Amino acid sequence: MFAHETGDSMYNNQRLVILDADGTTIDAYPAIEAAFAQHGMTLGAEESFQKRHHLFKYLGGLKEFPSIVRKNIRQQGRKKIVATLTDIYRTEARLYPGVAELIQSLIDRPDIVVGLVTRNITNAPLETLRLLFGRHDIDVGAMDFFDHVPLSEGKAAQFRLTRERFAINPARAYICGDEHKDFLAATGTGMHPFMVSYGFEDHDRLTQKFAVPAELISRTPAQLCKRVRHALDLSTEV
Repeated sequence: MFAHETGDSMYNNQRLVILDADGTTIDAYPAIEAAFAQHGMTLGAEESFQKRHHLFKYLGGLKEFPSIVRKNIRQQGRKKIVATLTDIYRTEARLYPGVAELIQSLIDRPDIVVGLVTRNITNAPLETLRLLFGRHDIDVGAMDFFDHVPLSEGKAAQFRLTRERFAINPARAYICGDEHKDFLAATGTGMHPFMVSYGFEDHDRLTQKFAVPAELISRTPAQLCKRVRHALDLSTEV
């Protein structure tokens, strides 16, 4: 690839796509719901799920749950619930429709650097996601990066590190995410955010509480795939 020098930075001609896992590429809600059900708990309607701040990080923020759920989580134990969730992710959880084809299209393009940055909370999360993506015929080893960020850390530093590692112009860098923190991490590092409202935060929460521009938000996986394909000049045929 040819490189362009700007100031004290050297950029190549590639573009960068950073994918989020849970709620963006992975349909996480059914998996979490199933894990809770195996331990005698009801997660509640998905619409309510989307409005609870950091609900997926439930074992670190029990105050977000009704008292009966908090009690059951304490009784069952964090490790047991996470173990159940891990098994469901590895054997049953699914990518959203069309996402596997989009990811493969990105992998197949040598001018696009693509990979995953996730805060997934299952046991051995990278192995868990390797198995999940593998069931959709996506080899994560073919991605350019595949990184896990601990819950105690934000994504912004990892986004910047990834972009700098591959010497990508921020104006040619994109992230796909479903939470307002993904939006802030993207804009805070000079990247373009493809946001979705079908994951862990709904459209009203993103736009009204966190002022995410509606123009940046895809309401369905199909809309996200279409927008990414158009922006990156990918074939619309899948």
